[in-house]
Amino acid sequence: MSRSKGRRYNGEQKLNMKKVFAVIIVIIVIIMFFVGIKKLLTQGKGKKISNESYFTAFMDNKYGVINSKGETVIEPSYSELIVIPNRNKDIFICTYDIDYTNATYKTKALNAKNEEIYKNYDGIEALENYDKNNNIVYNTSVLKTKKNNKYGLITIDGKEILSCEYDEILDLKGNENSIIIHKDGKVGLVDNSGKKVIDIKYKEIKKLQDDYKNGYIVVDENGKYGIVDCANNIVLSTNYSQIKPIYANGMYVVKGTDGYNIVQKNGNIVTKKEYQDIKDIKNDQIIVRENNKYGLIKSSGEQILACTYDDISFITTDAYIVKTNNKYGIVNSKNENLVEHRYNYINYIKEADIIEIAEDDINSSILDNKFQKRLTGIISEINTEKGYLKIRMEEDYRYYNFKFEEKTNKEIFPNNDIFLSKKDGKYGFVDKDGKIVADYIYDDGAEANIFGFACVNQNGKWGSIDKTGTIVAPIDNDLSSNTIIDFIGKWHLMRDINLNCYTK
Repeated sequence: MSRSKGRRYNGEQKLNMKKVFAVIIVIIVIIMFFVGIKKLLTQGKGKKISNESYFTAFMDNKYGVINSKGETVIEPSYSELIVIPNRNKDIFICTYDIDYTNATYKTKALNAKNEEIYKNYDGIEALENYDKNNNIVYNTSVLKTKKNNKYGLITIDGKEILSCEYDEILDLKGNENSIIIHKDGKVGLVDNSGKKVIDIKYKEIKKLQDDYKNGYIVVDENGKYGIVDCANNIVLSTNYSQIKPIYANGMYVVKGTDGYNIVQKNGNIVTKKEYQDIKDIKNDQIIVRENNKYGLIKSSGEQILACTYDDISFITTDAYIVKTNNKYGIVNSKNENLVEHRYNYINYIKEADIIEIAEDDINSSILDNKFQKRLTGIISEINTEKGYLKIRMEEDYRYYNFKFEEKTNKEIFPNNDIFLSKKDGKYGFVDKDGKIVADYIYDDGAEANIFGFACVNQNGKWGSIDKTGTIVAPIDNDLSSNTIIDFIGKWHLMRDINLNCYTK
């Protein structure tokens, strides 16, 4: 808190009462401020207030917890993986007393002081889910509780939002803010606040799209499918033998008598005939399959591309990735080639509006939305959240934004203290002013992570340094099989990135 200097008023022959009252008010405000701070501190008495991040650690076949400094928080002493649902909260879910014969186990939650918390429940578990890359993630907002063999929900901070009265509680796979609750043989759905979204009356609830706001697929006790929106309104009655997880512009893919149709929210059938399969919808265009080949039609039934392709995917409504004889190309709605059919791989990154193409398993090229080749090299990273891609070109790492403007690592990582640098074929690190922090002695390296640790390589082995250039993890780790190389202190990320676990 900044403090301004007080002004002295000399030469006044008498007290200025307005100023006196003003000073008194200021003093009162200051007192109230410090009283408020004191209350905040006393309310949190006994509870750790921290900006730490936490990670599961593995050593000697046991699991524990480390913090973002690489310090041990919970000694590795548990035989099962410790789950940390929210890495910014010191809530660690531990499994113990496992009976593999009877398939029973116990769980508890610990804090950073190794104290058990939420002890008024028989057990605490994290809700597991999957991200768009099919990696395991956890619900960071709520925890599943257990009491008397029934389940409920609490917030990550311990507030009960559903009492323990349900037979099972699970995250809806592939959707955020969507939790399936089971009771008396039926299922319903609540959000992360515990608010009811869908009544408990269905046999099954499935995701419609990644965005839960477009609604859910429901299955009744007779195995019939329908659609319910996120306000518990019935969009399509449960009259269908199947509904595929595809949706666009109020259109759904449903199973008919002999194949698949498109129906609107009012139940009207859009397609004039049933197809062997319907893969996707974009605006009024539909990818269909007939005789084991894919083509493209309009919702009116007009054929855009004949069913002659092994696969088709949308880029836009006038550009499509097509596969023929195990090679990929791009065509427009007139079936004219925009990119030749000769690539082993083509992927459209929607968030960046760029296209990655590859003729081999090493080098890739990046095309812009006009299908012009802009970059070629080894793609190390395409980060759609921060808006950059990292590519190795001519033995150097380079960064570009999605407008293909080259950026320095200082621009990409403005909060870092040190930056990877290359000189005479060797790597070192410099600070923001370009001053050498770590000499150019490394064969390879990686930028520092948000915790200040950078990876370095010598003779095929990896270690880490801190922001002063000091070696923290000895450069003796063979991580050639790791998809991602990352260090926190002396601990490095394990090969299975789904575990989000560090070892040394």
